[in-house]
Amino acid sequence: MSKILSKPDASKILSNVPQENVFRFCTAEGVYTKISAFSLEDFAHKLAGIDEKSILFHYPRGDFQAWIRDSLGDRELADKMCFIKRGISGEALRQELLNMVQTRIGELKALKPEVFPSSECNKEGLCLS
Repeated sequence: MSKILSKPDASKILSNVPQENVFRFCTAEGVYTKISAFSLEDFAHKLAGIDEKSILFHYPRGDFQAWIRDSLGDRELADKMCFIKRGISGEALRQELLNMVQTRIGELKALKPEVFPSSECNKEGLCLS
């Protein structure tokens, strides 16, 4: 059963993480690609173009799931990722992961509150129309 997310939860999941919590793509233990993701949308973008070796390195170890759960706070997406069929090719795995992440981004954006420029809002947070 999936948890019903609030707008603040969705905003948090879609937000950038601090530099120390970015996802660093590697192709092997200690072999950093110099590519990092700082948000779920950035993760999807980087996942689409990253070397297959990186996907095949991280997914079986649970690295993607751990980052999404622990750094972004999205337990639901992390849990869903665990059910991708093991042993599929790097490209098929990339497509499965991308589909899940992009679907989740769409769900979260539908919940995310609109952001108004602070100059149009008073100190109580009420915005002018």
